[in-house]
Order: sequence, then C-alpha cells, then structure tokens
Amino acid sequence: MLLLKVRGALLAAAALATSACGGNGAAVTPSALGSMPQFEVPAVAFRPDDNTSVLKKLTKHAVIGSTVDPKNGDTGPRAISVAKSDFGLKTGQLLVCNYADASGTAGNGTTMELFDPKPNSKPVQWAQSNDFKGCVGDAMTTLGNQVYGAGQTSGELAWFDQNGNFKKSYSSPIVMPLGDADAFFTNFYHPEFIYTSDAKTGAIVGLSTGNYGTGQLLEVAKGFEVNKGKGWSILGPSGMAYDKNVDTLYIVDGANNTVVAFNHASNLLQKDEIIVKPGGKTFKCAHPKTTCGTLVHSGNPLNAPFAATLLPNGNLIIANTKGGNTLIEMTPAGKVLATKVVDQSRTAGVYALLAGGTTDSNTVLFFADTNKNDLEELTQ
Repeated sequence: MLLLKVRGALLAAAALATSACGGNGAAVTPSALGSMPQFEVPAVAFRPDDNTSVLKKLTKHAVIGSTVDPKNGDTGPRAISVAKSDFGLKTGQLLVCNYADASGTAGNGTTMELFDPKPNSKPVQWAQSNDFKGCVGDAMTTLGNQVYGAGQTSGELAWFDQNGNFKKSYSSPIVMPLGDADAFFTNFYHPEFIYTSDAKTGAIVGLSTGNYGTGQLLEVAKGFEVNKGKGWSILGPSGMAYDKNVDTLYIVDGANNTVVAFNHASNLLQKDEIIVKPGGKTFKCAHPKTTCGTLVHSGNPLNAPFAATLLPNGNLIIANTKGGNTLIEMTPAGKVLATKVVDQSRTAGVYALLAGGTTDSNTVLFFADTNKNDLEELTQ
C-alpha cells in the first residue's frame, strides 16, 4: 500500500511539473474545467459482485440510425464513444467509427459519425481523416470531449479536439491498433490515459494526456496473443473497458478467449510493467504489490470475443464474433450471468459496445452491427 501511495505521489508531481512547463497533452481550458464536476479518489479497492443480470432485463430493441457516412459512404461500424459534457459535443451524443469504405473493403474507413442518442437519428460526419484510416477506436476523454481515433491501417492514434479539428497523431510504439479506451481516475491532479491495444505486437500502449499528462506514449504491457488475421478476422487484445471506481482496466483477447483485469491501471508507469505469459492466464509483474494482471475468465461461452463495455453496476458485457452474434454478461470475478443473441446472422457483426446509465434500472446498451451498418440500442 505504501508503494502504491509513493508511486501515485511521484506521478502527480511529475504531471504537475509537465503541466507547468507546457506539456503537449490534450489540455482542457481552465474555463471548461470550472464548469465540470469535482471528483474524489474512491476509497474502495474492489467492487463486490452484482449477481443480478442486467442483460436479461434489456428486452426492448431499437435502431438509433444508419452508420453509413452521408458524404463518402463509409461502412463497417467498429467503435462507439459518448460525450460526457457539453463542450463542443453535447452530453450523451455518440460517435461511431467506420472501419470499411463504401465498397465494404475492410481497413479503408476514414470517418466518424455523430448521433443523437435516440431512435431514428441521422448520422452526421464528425471527422474524416487518413490519420485514423481503418478506424477501430474513437475513445473520448472525460474532461473536454477530446477524441482519439485509432487507425488500424494508418498505424496511428489521432487526436481531435471537441469540435472535430485535427491536433496531432501518435505512432511508435503503436504498430497496428485494434481498439482504444479512455481511462480517467476521477482525480483532477492525475493524468487521463488513452489506452491503445495492438494487433501486431500484442501490447497495450498508454497515452498520458489531459492537463496533468505528459503527452507521451508508453508500452505498459505486452504478451497478449494475436492471431495474425486480416481485415475483419483480426483478433487480439481488442475489447477494453475501464472502471474508474476501482481503477481497473479490463481487456478481452479474442485470439485465446480470455478476459483479464489490470488492477490500479493508472499506476502503470514503466515500460512493460505487466507481461502476459503464454496462454494469457498468468502474468509477470514488475510491481505486483502495486499493479498486476488477473485472469477474469477463460473459455466458454467466449468465442472469438472482440468488443466489451462496463455496466454501471461493474459487470461486463462482451460480444463474440464467432458462433453467432452473442452478448455475454459476467461479473468482475468472471461469473457468467446471461447471454443474448442480438443478430441471427452467422456472420460476425458486433464489434462495438457501449453501456450508459447510472443504475441497473436505467441501464441502456448501445451496439453497432456491421451486417446492417447501423447503431442499435437495448433498453428495459
């Protein structure tokens, strides 16, 4: 525990120094910060399991809208993110990434679509760029709605401000992104991290950003299994979901049907601090008393899973890409609570998930279906 506190203090001190020297993170203006809620670091270290299935309650199914880009016809929705404040984007608005072009060619998509979170919404092209060509991720920061598009074909992580203006791209050590996720540890004096998974190297790379970030990339973990596939068949550490309440990053690896958790993820401060051993079930950790990996679940009913999201109660929803388009709900301890088929096609279609709400009773689950090229939702 002492080591954790020391590392946290060092990180905060370094971040403050970087900020004071004009660090190149995606800074948010002081006026914007003043309008946002203050946060406190949570006292709990782990969430208790909630064994009540939320997925079983989500029986109403609606279509938000087509994800086909209205300007260039891009298709293949691959990621979903949500605006968390009225800053450029409006609270609750959704961004969807397109992985394919108008002909359906995988890896050629260069657009992000903006939606209002209600049925029969029309897509609006929010950004178009070759910097995130083969778009597989569109993580949005908690503070300021900064957007980071991960391009599998471009091999880059591209930063756009809240109005869709290109700011900067990042590459090495990123080689072939497979997804990205925002991780904000609910503390104003702490960097916000954008984690990118890599389908070529099996690594997790973190970008330290925000007012107290360094603007630098760091490969914090390696060793995840990859299948060396092409296009839609590429599998590896793709589905990432961050629980800010307990500072835990969940990672789904479709190449070996595993779900793992990195505890105290915001304290991953050195290169390859966590090494996933062959098989994906055990870990070598540089500072095991501070942060390390844990196997959450392995094997059935996971079947080439790709996307993941965190429910308000801390449970996970994971989407398979083989054996039908099946969603799986499990607790943080790996107990499977429910499964639901959301597309009867045998062709893989669900590569993007996003949960919203604050309680079990108002949870909503968004998913993008590449077979239909639309954004859909499940509600109670």
